[in-house]
Amino acid sequence: MGIMPMNEEARGPLGPPNPGDAWIDGPRGRFWGRYGAAGLLAWDPRRGVLLQHRALWSHHGGTWGLPGGALHANEAPAAGAVREAREEAGVPESALRVRATHLFDAGYWRYTTVLAEVLAPFTPVIADPESLELAWVPVDDVAARPLHPGFARAWPELRELLAGFAPGGPARRPGR
Repeated sequence: MGIMPMNEEARGPLGPPNPGDAWIDGPRGRFWGRYGAAGLLAWDPRRGVLLQHRALWSHHGGTWGLPGGALHANEAPAAGAVREAREEAGVPESALRVRATHLFDAGYWRYTTVLAEVLAPFTPVIADPESLELAWVPVDDVAARPLHPGFARAWPELRELLAGFAPGGPARRPGR
């Protein structure tokens, strides 16, 4: 079951347009974000990880990934990931504790996954048109979804990082 918007109107991003919103092309492919990009992997020990079902019009639309996006000039990846998660999913920064980061470095472009533990439960809301749905997904169920290709490649390493967060490891489906 996913989390759906409370009304039919979607809000746009907070603040002015970002000059980092541009495609970067290179020998390893095409990536979004002139200054790189970052996404937030929010982990709640009881509910799992927060995933975003990407809008059909977006790059790799219809797949599941993380709230995130292009960094602003001189923006730290952790700050950018939290900002993007707030803009896209209403994630409150005060509810999170950053625990680790994971870097994909193509040489000419970087994507940082910021892994954060949820300290205070919150209900994410679709806050802009980039999401079809938001859902808390048990760690064991993540790989069964059609994942964004970059997230799918990173997921095994991200899952290992999550396993070190708590003595019992990340939230799993009952019976596993």
